[in-house]
Amino acid sequence: MLQELVNRENQRSAEFVEHFALLLDEAGMPRMPARAFAAILADDAGRLTARELAERLSVSPAAVSGAVRYLTQAGMISRGREPGARVDDYRIHDDVWYETYAHRGEMLARWEHAMDEGAAALGRDTPAGRRLEETREFFAFLREELPALMARWRERQPTRRAP
Repeated sequence: MLQELVNRENQRSAEFVEHFALLLDEAGMPRMPARAFAAILADDAGRLTARELAERLSVSPAAVSGAVRYLTQAGMISRGREPGARVDDYRIHDDVWYETYAHRGEMLARWEHAMDEGAAALGRDTPAGRRLEETREFFAFLREELPALMARWRERQPTRRAP
């Protein structure tokens, strides 16, 4: 009976991992890093070893290696080790979503600048130039609103400390 319950729980976890990974993939994240991220996110401890990831995802160690490298470089996970452990694990950062979006202002500023240059190059009075100018205005709006949005999120999180 207990084993059946564990198997059911593992099946639900696996279904979540694949579903969320598909959503991340649709948003532009490569499939294997998306699966690895979803698996770590769904783990109670928020951390898994490379071997555990390979077993849970039924993939090769090489696939895990590439996935965790991508996620580490993207700043979504970090490598760590529990005291006394002999193997590294991969962990979800505290506030991973906050940190991911808090730094979008820099990217939005670059996109805004690119749209401004494009509108100038194509002519601001052309249909394409007007479209690029509207896109620039949208990116500027997001960049300007992002700090207030992130502050409101912090206010909603009473157990979190301020940055």
